[in-house]
This record gives sequence, structure tokens and C-alpha cells, in this order.
Amino acid sequence: MDRPYTASAVDEQTHAASRGRAVQRVTLVAIVTNSLLALGQLVVGVLANAFSLVADAVHTLSDLLTDLMVLFAGRKGASPADSDHPYGHARIETAATLILGLVLCGVGAGFLLAAGERLQNLSAAPPLHPAALVMALFTLLAKEALFRFTLAASRRLNAPMLAANAWHARSDAASSLVVAVGIGGSLAGYPVLEPLAAAVVGFLIVSMGVRLAWSAMRELVDTGLSPAELARIRQTIRDTPGVIDLHELRTRRMADRILCDTHVLVDPRITVSEGHTISDAVYLRIREAHPEVRDVLVHIDAEEDDELQAVAPAPPPDRKTVQQRMGELLADALPQGTTAIQCQPERVQIHYLGQRVELEVFLTPAQARQVDSDALKCRIDAFISNHPEYRSIRFYTCLAPA
Repeated sequence: MDRPYTASAVDEQTHAASRGRAVQRVTLVAIVTNSLLALGQLVVGVLANAFSLVADAVHTLSDLLTDLMVLFAGRKGASPADSDHPYGHARIETAATLILGLVLCGVGAGFLLAAGERLQNLSAAPPLHPAALVMALFTLLAKEALFRFTLAASRRLNAPMLAANAWHARSDAASSLVVAVGIGGSLAGYPVLEPLAAAVVGFLIVSMGVRLAWSAMRELVDTGLSPAELARIRQTIRDTPGVIDLHELRTRRMADRILCDTHVLVDPRITVSEGHTISDAVYLRIREAHPEVRDVLVHIDAEEDDELQAVAPAPPPDRKTVQQRMGELLADALPQGTTAIQCQPERVQIHYLGQRVELEVFLTPAQARQVDSDALKCRIDAFISNHPEYRSIRFYTCLAPA
């Protein structure tokens, strides 16, 4: 029995919409901040003959493109599920995180290349005005503040995409630090400080970009949770009343949510409704103990089937076939003249276990009074001998009609 579970549609949409709006607000702050800083860097850089400040302004302007991409991803990622995206659009955030990680790798590599070129051309640095250093320091402080603001929001909203954008802001702060050190070194007579600092920062940015891109790639290829997290979820399932064991617990991440599915082993002879109730309990306990899990698929097993993947020797008999054969068995043990309808059992309960069938057949009180028990037993023994797909057949009497 497969049973997919999702939280209330209203709650899910409300949460996604609220989170999406929060992501957009944080991103808008970044866009405004970067726009004002880029304008200030361009003006001061041109007037102070600070080419590095002008280059940093161009770099800041390029960041606006990534901010706009984050804004778009945050809006689309908050869209509710539809027929084409039944699990929602949260993977848009993951894709944006991957792209931003790659951008960080490119920015860091650019710093490394620029550092090498500047080390070879130290004498080409033009005279600078002290106003350039003031602007570089102000930019550094503003970018660092933006980094801390965005990173705090990413943790509050559990948004890896915002975390990637925060570290992008940190890379901007690092580039402003490089500019400040370079300008300060040039003003103090030590121009070699700028390319050396650029090389160190470039390496750090590349390292961060690789980590972010790798994390997003692991999510895109459905990498599961850590062994410790899986162990906690397994224990939660095993502690659920009615659960005997579990297997095939699988998990994957989708932005701020975790999706999982599992096979749960229960007593093979309980009713369908009891199995359904146990699966409900598994879902509720997982959601309560692990709030980050937002979707659970519970498959109820009557036996360990994780190794029963081979094709059965023959398909098991279906209910129609079983009921027809039980009616024929019963007809041979009832008095002659009993109609075909009167030969039908009150109820047949089928257990498909170990690729064989076990039956519990319930008779009406009238059938039980008329049946020839010895004849029925002989017919059952002969039937099982000729039909190895049946393991056992037991007849019971209903105390009253259902």
C-alpha cells in the first residue's frame, strides 16, 4: 500500500509565499545597496584616477545581474506545485545557488589572473588621490554589512540561495579590501601589497565558490541525508506503534525541505484500515520529530520485500479467481440443490505472503450448519496438492451476517 502525504495545501502555499516574499525583500536590499555603491565608485574612481576603483565598480554592477537572478529564483521558487511540477518549484533556488557558486569561481579566478598581471607591472600604477581610499573603505564596510545581513536572513529562512548571494557579497567586500590595500599601499609607497592581497582573496573566493557549487550539485543529483540524520529518522519510525521494522528509507533535499519515502513492515494479517492508520502515525511522527521533512511517502509491507525483486514463478491468483474457487469447494460440501449464490462464502480474506496465498474463508451461520466438514477438508487437501500457489485455507463461521 503506497500512501503519499503532503502537509495542508493552504499551509504549504502560505509558508512558501511568505518565505518567497522574505527572500525578495532581502534581495531588493542588496540590489539597492550595490546600485548606490557602484555609482559612488564610478564617480570617485574617475575623479581620483583610481582605475582599480572603477574596475571594482564594474564588478559591483555585474553583481546586480546575479541579484536580479536571485530575485527571479526566489519568486519562481515560491510558486505552488502544478501539474508539471508536482513537488513545487524549490529546485529553482538550487539551480540559482549552483550558478552563483560558479560565478564565485569565475570571480576568484579573475582576481588570481589580475594579481599575476599586476605583479608584472608594478611600475604602471598611476598617482592616486586619497579620496579613492576613503571610498574603498566605505565600500568595504557597506559590503561587509550587506554580507552579514544576507547571511543572517539565509539562516533564518533556510535558503541556500541567499547564503550563496551573501558569500558573493563577501567576495565583493574582499575585492573592496583588495582595492583599499592597493590604494593604501600605493599612497604609502608599497604597491606590491595590492596584487599579493588579490591573490589570497582570489583563492578564498574560488574555494567558497567550489563548495557552494558542489553543495548545489549534490542536491540536484538527489544526494541523501547524512548517516546520523537517517539514523534519527529510522528510530522515529521504529518507535511508532504497529511498526515491526523498516527498509528502503530514501531521502533527498529540495531547497529548504527534505523529501523521504520508506517501506514499513507491519503484521501481515492486520486489516487494510489498520495498516493505513499505522502509515498515518509514521507520517505524523516524522513531521513532528523532524520538521525539516516536508513530504513523506509510506509504503506498507506485509513482509520483507527488499530482496524479493525477482519475478515470481507465476502471478498470484486475483480475488475474483479465489472467490470462484472457494465457491466451488464449498459447493462440493453443501447439500445438493444449493444454488450458486448460496455457495458463495460470506467473506474471503486473502494473504499474499512469500509468493503464495493463505486464505481465511468466512461462512454464514446457515452455510456452517449445512456444510459437510469431512468432505470440505478432503476437498481442501486435494485442492492445495494440485495448486501449490495456495499455502493454507481455513474456514470460519460468522456469528451473525455482516
